[in-house]
Amino acid sequence: MNGAESLVRTLVAGGVDVCFANPGTSEMHFVAALDRVEGMRCVLGLFEGVVTGAADGYFRMKGSPASTLLHLGPGLANGLANLHNAKKANSGIVNIVGQHAVYHIGFNAPLTSDIEGLARPMSAWVRTSPDAKSVARDGAAAIAAAKSSPPQIATLILPADTAWNEADGIAQVPAESQRSSYSSQAVDNAAKVLRGGAQTLLLLTGNALTEQGLALAAQISGKTGCKVMGQTYNPRMARGKGRFSIDRIPYVIEQALPILKDFKHIVLVEANDPVAFFAYPNKPSLLKPEGCEVHRMTSGGENSVAALEALASALGAKPSDAKPQALVELAKPTGALTHASIAQAIAMAIPENAIVVDESITTGRGFFPPTAAAAPHDWLQNMGGSIGFSTPVATGAAVACPDRKVICMVGDGSAMYTLQSLWTQAREGLNVTTIVFANRIYQILRGEFDGVGAGEPGQRALDMLKIDRPTLDFVALAKGMGVQGRAVTTADELVAALAEAMPEKGPRLIEVRM
Repeated sequence: MNGAESLVRTLVAGGVDVCFANPGTSEMHFVAALDRVEGMRCVLGLFEGVVTGAADGYFRMKGSPASTLLHLGPGLANGLANLHNAKKANSGIVNIVGQHAVYHIGFNAPLTSDIEGLARPMSAWVRTSPDAKSVARDGAAAIAAAKSSPPQIATLILPADTAWNEADGIAQVPAESQRSSYSSQAVDNAAKVLRGGAQTLLLLTGNALTEQGLALAAQISGKTGCKVMGQTYNPRMARGKGRFSIDRIPYVIEQALPILKDFKHIVLVEANDPVAFFAYPNKPSLLKPEGCEVHRMTSGGENSVAALEALASALGAKPSDAKPQALVELAKPTGALTHASIAQAIAMAIPENAIVVDESITTGRGFFPPTAAAAPHDWLQNMGGSIGFSTPVATGAAVACPDRKVICMVGDGSAMYTLQSLWTQAREGLNVTTIVFANRIYQILRGEFDGVGAGEPGQRALDMLKIDRPTLDFVALAKGMGVQGRAVTTADELVAALAEAMPEKGPRLIEVRM
C-alpha cells in the first residue's frame, strides 16, 4: 500500500466518502488509489472554485465533511475564494493539495510555491506530510480537525513521493470532540435581560435557525415581546409554511438603522454584533444604536438549540405562547417581470423540502416575505461575500441530498464566476434548477458606486459596471455544458418554466431576462 492509498482508505474509514476534485500531475497516485479503494465518490469540477464551493454546500446540508483534491499552489489559489465563504459559514472540509516530490521542491520548478502560506488564511489546520508513513496519520488528524466543534477547514499537503512511496496502512481517526454545550450563566443573563421589559432583539444564526431553534425563539418572543431576527447572511435557515418566519437585518445601512434604532439590548445566539458589510463615508460601521448593550448567549460550535430550550424554560415560555403569523398571500403573478412578480413565482414553485441557494443579490432582496409562505424548505446564503458561491454550493448540496430539489438563484454577473458548475451538474445528473437573473449589469456595484459617494459614473466607470456588450446568452452557455435551458421575459413565462422544471430530475436553467 502506498501513501496515497493509505490516505484514501483513511478518509473512507473516517466517514469522508465524497471527493470533489480537480487533479494534476502530482495527484495522479491519489487518483489511481481512488480506482483501487471502494467507497469514495469522486466528483470532477472543471475549476477549483467549483470544487471548494461544492464541498461547502455538501457540509451545510450533510453536516459532515467532504474532501477536495487540488493541484499544488495555483490550484489551491483558484479555490480560495469559496474556501473563504466556507470558513465564514463554519463548514468542515478536508483539502488534499498535491505538492512536488520533497526532493524536487528545491529545484524551483515553475509550479513551486508556498502552499502552506496560501492555505493558512482560509484553513484552521495546515500540515505537509513529510513521508509516506506519516500520510495516513496526518489524514486522520485532518478529518478530526474538520469535524471539530466548531467545524474547520483542514488542508493536508501531499508531496508526490509521499503518495507513491510505501506506507504502513490506514490510521484511525480520533474520536470526535464533544459538541460544546452552552454557558448556563449566559442563559441566565439573557433571561434576566428579557425579563427586564426593555426593547430587546434576539439575533440568531447557525443552528439556532433550524426548525427547532426557530420554534423555541417563537415561544420566547411570544412570552417576552422581544423581536427575533437573523443576521443579514446565514449558512442555512429553515423557512416556509408552518415554520417561524423572521426577517434579517437589511444589507443597506439606511434600511438597517431605523429597524435597530430602538433596541436597548441585543442577545446574540451564534450571531455577530451587527456591522455594516462595507465602510461608507459619513455612515456608521456599527448598526446598533448608541447605548445598546450586547449580550452573547452562544458562540459558533455551542449547542444553541439546547441553550434556547434552557432560555425558554427559564422564562416559562411554552408552545402556546408563539403568536400566529401573518404571511404574504401567494397569488399566481402575471404580466411584466418585476421583483415582486418574480418573488411570487418562485414562492409558488418551491416544492416541499427544497433547498434554495441564494446569490440573487439586488434582485432577491425582496424575496424573503413571499417565500415565507412557500412549502417548507432550507435557505442557504453567501456568508463570506466572495462572488461565485451559489452554483458550486448548489452542486454540493445536491450531492449531499439527492432526494431534494435544489433551486439556485444567481445574478448574471455572479453566475459567470463559476458557471462550470453546470457541467458537473450535468455529468452527475444532479437535481438542480438554476435561475439566472439577467439584468446585464453588476447592479450591486451600481448601487455601491452611489453608496460610497463616488459621484455620477461616466462612460469608463459604466463600462466597469455593465455586462451588456456583448450580451451573455445563458441558455446557449448551459446547452454547451449539457444543461437544458430556456429564457423568460414575462411573469407568465417564468411561472410556466418553473412548473416545468420543478418535477423534472436533473439540472435545468432558467434565464430571467429583465
